[in-house]
Amino acid sequence: MTHVAAPTRYETMPYRRCGRSGLRLPALSLGLWHNFGHERGIEDQSRILLRAFDLGVTHFDLANNYGPPPGSAEENFGRVMARDLRPYRDEIVVSTKAGFLMWPGPYGEWGSRKYLLSSLDQSLERMGLEYVDVFYHHRPDPDTPLEESMGALDTAVRQGKALYAGVSNYSPEQTREAAAILRDLGTPMLIHQPSYSMFNRWVEDGLLDVLDEVGAGSIAYSPLSQGLLTDRYLNGVPEGSRAAGSSPFLSAEGITGEVLERVRGLNAVAERRGQSLAQMALAWVLRGGRVTSAVIGASSVQQLEDNVAAVANLDFDADELAEIDRYARAL
Repeated sequence: MTHVAAPTRYETMPYRRCGRSGLRLPALSLGLWHNFGHERGIEDQSRILLRAFDLGVTHFDLANNYGPPPGSAEENFGRVMARDLRPYRDEIVVSTKAGFLMWPGPYGEWGSRKYLLSSLDQSLERMGLEYVDVFYHHRPDPDTPLEESMGALDTAVRQGKALYAGVSNYSPEQTREAAAILRDLGTPMLIHQPSYSMFNRWVEDGLLDVLDEVGAGSIAYSPLSQGLLTDRYLNGVPEGSRAAGSSPFLSAEGITGEVLERVRGLNAVAERRGQSLAQMALAWVLRGGRVTSAVIGASSVQQLEDNVAAVANLDFDADELAEIDRYARAL
């Protein structure tokens, strides 16, 4: 049976204008980087995706290589769209990206026109969509002229296969240059997707200023620092956690006693705010309105609901921010 969306879905989620565009994004977007590959049952995935939409999460963030295996997250998302969310397509923002390795040979990664446009065609086929709302270049290519990569994004928009263009993992200087190229082509840069969290604050050293300058929005990924900014690591590294496994992004060796003390210090601030550490970490990324949206993951409906509850308190007073700054710095 086709899903019937909750009539209350727009009552509590804040929506923020993305740069100077007319598009507004939910303060929290759902990312399918983890937990949506073929190793997970489609019904579990469906429950998370549909609950997210019912909570006002209208933006689903994907990439060609999300899985595992690469491409499977788009395939599974496409199955849920076709079965349950097709009637709501005009209420949903779907984004995907290309830039990392997707297929063998010299044309399967980076930023050539051939790779980017071929990848988008494959993504649309996997998801069963005529277009995506946002198409990103996933990472800068040191060997391909930026004019070529941005030209491919412009072509995707002009072909009607994407409504907006974005970039991810670009430096402030690369972002300014890419935005200028896109502006001259007539397809303004909508958005930049950088990593950003209490333990990874690089965007504050120029990128946010550039985005304000060029009129682009921002959407932060890994706002929970791969799960470190949750209550899971308050007492060390538990068995079965991401850090206890083989994740290239979070290792047990990197979670030192000093790091744990900082996590516990932040948790104490969160408790006084009446939030979990994860909820406060999400609210902190969204503080002040300079970040348009934050991408959250979810391995269960309960985890999704807990994280979305962060939007109930996005305000900080000066004392809270000062105390957070004592602990919130690069690992």
